Amino acid sequence: MKKKLVAGLLTGAMMAALLTGCAGSKSDKSSDAKESYTIGIEQFAEHGSLDNCREGFLQGLEEEGIKEGDNLKVETKNAAADMGTAGQISDSFVSDKVDLICAIATPSAQSAYNAAMDAGIPVIYTAVTDPVAAELASEDGTPAGEVTGTSDKLPVEEQLKMIREMLPQAKTIGIMYTTSEANSVSVIKEYEDLVGKYDFELVTKGITTTADVSLAADDLLSKVDCITNLTDNTVVASLPTILEKANDKKIPVFGSEIEQVKIGCLAAEGIDYISLGKQTGKMAAQVLKGEKKASELNFETITTPGFYVNNKVAENLGITVPTDLSDNAVETFDEITQNK
Repeated sequence: MKKKLVAGLLTGAMMAALLTGCAGSKSDKSSDAKESYTIGIEQFAEHGSLDNCREGFLQGLEEEGIKEGDNLKVETKNAAADMGTAGQISDSFVSDKVDLICAIATPSAQSAYNAAMDAGIPVIYTAVTDPVAAELASEDGTPAGEVTGTSDKLPVEEQLKMIREMLPQAKTIGIMYTTSEANSVSVIKEYEDLVGKYDFELVTKGITTTADVSLAADDLLSKVDCITNLTDNTVVASLPTILEKANDKKIPVFGSEIEQVKIGCLAAEGIDYISLGKQTGKMAAQVLKGEKKASELNFETITTPGFYVNNKVAENLGITVPTDLSDNAVETFDEITQNK
């Protein structure tokens, strides 16, 4: 009887030890989990659509339980549309060993990925029109490495259809673009393929820096009936200059998203950049939490555009907005706001 009791006590002790060991392992595992994160946000230029991407990105993270000031430290840097500065920002984030880089716009995405690829730091981008052309993804959408995010691919055909409906007599459309921005070059090709379908002739004007914008605008406006704007970062940063010159000549300028319409473009078939940013933030949250690697997430897009129109601009230009467009507008504006 005594032997059985001793054996029972020994067995109980062994079971307790095993349970303690298991509990210890569980505790050790949870202590390894990251409780807070540090990210770097690299924004290529300061303008409304990219600002909205940044705002939406942080909202998307917060919706997934990662909130700035609680468990998230954020360092934001702006390259002011300068590639050299973008490179310096990317290198600084890598040196700081951030947990993740959010790159806003194509040039920043390319710069961040080039800097971070050997350091093992994931890059999540947004507002990259063509990730494949930017060499951030393969043709099937798979990431080039630890890099993924969201595309703001423009609804080119919807834009052309809308312009034709608003300007039935127009013959020529002008586009100014930065020759070094892969996103713009890609969209230009799509416009070239589609303008004939809507009986337009396309006139393009390439620039290299913001210093080229004024003269390029004068030249382009002398040759076209209207201008349609891309999400070209260098051009958008100088959009007020283009709008001022176009208004003097009573030539309508169409935008590519809501912020451009707010500041004086006539209308746009565009996307909501806050929603795009939120979508990006949710992707980043998966990577930060260790649920997915960036290389396991194909880039995503927002596929449904919305119509935005500025009635004040239409009034200034003497243009009547067709009822079927105005009735289905996502948002209309009755004043021209100052650029952010």
